[in-house]
Amino acid sequence: MQIKELFLKRQRETACSFRKAARKWRNYLRRHGIYRYRISAQVADTDFHETVLVSNIRFYEQALLHKSTSIRSEKGRPLNNERLEFLGDSVLSVVVANYLFHHSTRPEGELSRMRASLVSEDALFQFAQEIDLGSYLRLGRGEELGGGRCRPSVVSDAFEATIAALFLDGGIETARNFILPFITEGKTAEDDHKTALQEVVQKHPDDRLTYTVTGESGPAHDKRFQVTVALNGKALAVGEGRSKKAAEQQAAKAALTKLEQQA
Repeated sequence: MQIKELFLKRQRETACSFRKAARKWRNYLRRHGIYRYRISAQVADTDFHETVLVSNIRFYEQALLHKSTSIRSEKGRPLNNERLEFLGDSVLSVVVANYLFHHSTRPEGELSRMRASLVSEDALFQFAQEIDLGSYLRLGRGEELGGGRCRPSVVSDAFEATIAALFLDGGIETARNFILPFITEGKTAEDDHKTALQEVVQKHPDDRLTYTVTGESGPAHDKRFQVTVALNGKALAVGEGRSKKAAEQQAAKAALTKLEQQA
């Protein structure tokens, strides 16, 4: 078999495998009442159905494409999830801000901190883990070998791109129905323990908090960080997490618990 034929055969196999993954992801959304075919009651012929079906799948396919794949569109433009990530970030921010505005009476400053915590990389990475989003991604070889499926930045970006796909496919309500359970059920959204600890410490103007990475463990694709929070140079508590920010949050949470016990 010639080199060209081998390449084309491999390309077809890869495309087939990716389509299966995209359909698997779409079926997940359908099982949870999120994804629906948009078929007009007036135009329900087969051709129209197939056209809409392919269009919808493409939104989700692109949401799963990392830039490391180097895939290009028919016009030669890079094809990945970065543009969808841009749109998804805005949709997520609007949905979260709208929810907090209508369900909290806290002042603007606190609402801003709450929103920042809910849309942070750490929170989105945890949300994505809830639905095993990393296993659906299409990555380049280097990113795959480097543990991209478990990297917070890669997976959280794909989560935002998925929100954009849902928005383009079904509108703002579809995106909202997907987002709200993550931020209302309290399954994975981190409280802003660092801010809470800082507010406690600020009661004594001369006190100072510092966060220091004191340990790292695990392979590149599954790293764990250990962070120590110190008060005026004296170690107060230790926290661990998949990222430095997550470890800092856990350290702050442990510090708050310790200070409450000492009070």
